[in-house]
Amino acid sequence: MQTRGLLPLSIALLMFPQMAQTLFSPALADFARAFSVPPEAASQALTVYFAAFAVGVFVWGRACDQIGRKPAMLCGLFVYALACCAAFAVTTFDGLLLSQAVAAFGAAVGSVVTQTVLRDRYAGAELARIFSVVGMVLAASPAIGLFAGAALVQAFGYKGVVAALFVLSSVLIAWTVAALPKTHLPRHAAEPLSDTLKLMLRDRLVWRSALLVAVFNVALYSYYDLGPFVFQRLHLDPDMYGYSGALLALGASLGAWLNRQQLKAGSGGEHMLRIASVLMLASALGVAALQNSPWFLVPMLLVVVAFGVAIPNVLGHALAAYKDKLGTAGALFGLLYYLMIGAGMMATAWTQALGGTLIVCGVIAVMVCVVSGWRRGWATAV
Repeated sequence: MQTRGLLPLSIALLMFPQMAQTLFSPALADFARAFSVPPEAASQALTVYFAAFAVGVFVWGRACDQIGRKPAMLCGLFVYALACCAAFAVTTFDGLLLSQAVAAFGAAVGSVVTQTVLRDRYAGAELARIFSVVGMVLAASPAIGLFAGAALVQAFGYKGVVAALFVLSSVLIAWTVAALPKTHLPRHAAEPLSDTLKLMLRDRLVWRSALLVAVFNVALYSYYDLGPFVFQRLHLDPDMYGYSGALLALGASLGAWLNRQQLKAGSGGEHMLRIASVLMLASALGVAALQNSPWFLVPMLLVVVAFGVAIPNVLGHALAAYKDKLGTAGALFGLLYYLMIGAGMMATAWTQALGGTLIVCGVIAVMVCVVSGWRRGWATAV
């Protein structure tokens, strides 16, 4: 398949997990109403989602090297569609959480398998530029998800969201069958999981990259987790939460575009990461200062700009040393950072503090970049 044909499908498959999560974000308040649970409990739906997503990333990434990219993708999408069907039958909040866990497990295939397919074809700075292009388009998914989710919840409740996601997964199944290229399994057996795991656990770049991916994602998704309740607390029109998705989409798209332009101009990925980390910390302080005013959305926009700058650079270089086992390495890498995201989202749901969460994420990102700079400086001096 040529690049022009691969990119649209890759973008759709990468958008799928984001769409699945952001469509459900406006439904959190409806969860609380329908099942008579407090906001803290409703927020746990996202925590469960990310924890199960982490397991899915591991399973489907490993399956890439064992059964091939296309079969793994189709299996994950079928699991998601079945989970949507199950969600219609649940009568308890625990049942809903279980269906969400299974759905998240299936949705993970869109992230890890698609990234593996892209890493099969691109590497290094070229891969970072591809991720930047993808990121500019992916920036629209939160806006689409929040707008569509808010409209569906208002008209049909959370089950309207479930129905829409079933239709979306069915369309992706058909598109994948028709358009995703078949992959040939390696003639030799896949490298034992334990060997790759030991190698990656000793790799500082893997740990650093996973931590950066995690803190930038927690910063982004903490808004989708807590945003509906922030708008309620400020007595804002619920429709404004859906409109805010367009603002955040603009920020993510702007960040990805700026990153692509700077990479084309010769800026290094590490330089862009440092800028993104400082920007996120400064913006987090702004969100905390304005948390009792609708103007908190302005610095929140800059947090999302930082996300758009940082993520392509991290993903573009994280697994450069694992080209011969990308599926397994992607599985372990994804498991690591999604477990970190899950832990971060659990803390976010427990504290219900958007500004505090963002500040912690910003501090960690800056510290990681500073420590990495010191180590490179020492290595050069030696």
